[in-house]
Amino acid sequence: MAADSDTTAGGGDGEIVTDVVIIGAGPVGLFAVFELGLVDVKCHLVDILGKVGGQCAELYPEKPIYDIPGLPIVSGQELTDRLMEQIKPFGATFHLGERIDGLARRADGRFDLTTDAGKKFNTRVVVIAAGGGSFTPKRPPLDGIEAFEGKSVFYSVRKMSEFMDKDVLIVGGGDSALDWTLNLQPIAKSVTLLHRRDEFRGAPHSVEKMRALVAEGKLRLLIGQVTALHGTDGWLEDAIVKTKDGEQKLSVNALMPFFGLTMKLGPIADWGLHLEENLIPVDTEKFETSEPGIFAVGDINTYPGKLKLILSGFHEAALMSQRVHKYVYPDKKLMFQYTTSSSNLQRKLGVK
Repeated sequence: MAADSDTTAGGGDGEIVTDVVIIGAGPVGLFAVFELGLVDVKCHLVDILGKVGGQCAELYPEKPIYDIPGLPIVSGQELTDRLMEQIKPFGATFHLGERIDGLARRADGRFDLTTDAGKKFNTRVVVIAAGGGSFTPKRPPLDGIEAFEGKSVFYSVRKMSEFMDKDVLIVGGGDSALDWTLNLQPIAKSVTLLHRRDEFRGAPHSVEKMRALVAEGKLRLLIGQVTALHGTDGWLEDAIVKTKDGEQKLSVNALMPFFGLTMKLGPIADWGLHLEENLIPVDTEKFETSEPGIFAVGDINTYPGKLKLILSGFHEAALMSQRVHKYVYPDKKLMFQYTTSSSNLQRKLGVK
C-alpha cells in the first residue's frame, strides 16, 4: 500500500493525480493492478469496504473456490492474499472505507473524482471493478437511527482512534463484528458484543479470542438485540438491549451494527453511463464503456455471452490494460510481451 510517484504531481487543492483510479478492490480490481503495472500504468484503488478482497474476503473469506486456474481449491481470503503478493512490485495505493461519490470530466479529457470522505482524484482513466455495485451496510430496524449515523453509529471503521476511551456496542456475529470487537477492545473504555444467539459465523480463532477476553472480564458478551437508542443531537448516550432476562440500559457512546451488506449500483448510476438492468455494457475488444476513458471489468459489466466468474474478470482486465496504455501513453507504441520470456517484464516483477 505504498504511495506512488504520481500521487502529487500537478495536483492542486490536495488532489491526488494518477494514471488510473480503480473503483473496487476485489479480486478483479487487484488483478487489474497487475496487468496495468506490466504496461507501466500507476493505480489508486478505492473501495467502500474497510479491507481489500471485495465480496470474497468480506462475505466468505473461508469459503472454498474451485475454478481459479492452477488452484484446485482456494479460499476467498487466500486468493486475496495471493493477489496482494502478486501486485506488490507495482506499489498501488489503497483508499479503503471510502466510496466514489462524484465523477466529472475535465476539459482536457481527464476525470475529477471525489469520495464521500472528501478525497479528490485527478485521473486519466477510470476502471470500474465494483462487482455488482457498492456494498451498502444493512441498517438495523431502529427508530431514529439515521440521526446518529456518522456521529455515533458507524458501519465501518476509518480511524480506530475515534473509538478511544469510548463505550462501544458492537452488534453482529460474523467476521466484521468479531474483528472489530478484538481490535477495539484494547483502546476503547469498554466493548460490548451483542448477538442474537450464542453461536457465531466468524472465524473459529476469532471466536476463541473473543470468549477468552470475556472470561478474563475484558469484554462483555450479551445474547439479545437492541430495541432502542437514546441520545441528543446525533450523539448516543445509551442503548436499550433486550435479553432473555429482560431489558437493560447500556451506556453507549458508539454503536457499530454489522447486519450484513446489500449490493446497489450506487453513485455509478448517475455518471451518464449507458446501463442495462443495472449493469454496464462494454465492448469486448477493450472493455470500455459508453464513455471514453471509463472501463468496466468483472461482474459490474455485461456483454453477449458474459459469465460472472472471477477468471472472466481476469481476462477482461488483461485486455482493458492494453487500451488504457494508449490513453496514458498516446505517443508510445506498446509491444506485446510474455512474462516468461521478457527480461523487461521480469525486472518489473523483481524476478530478474
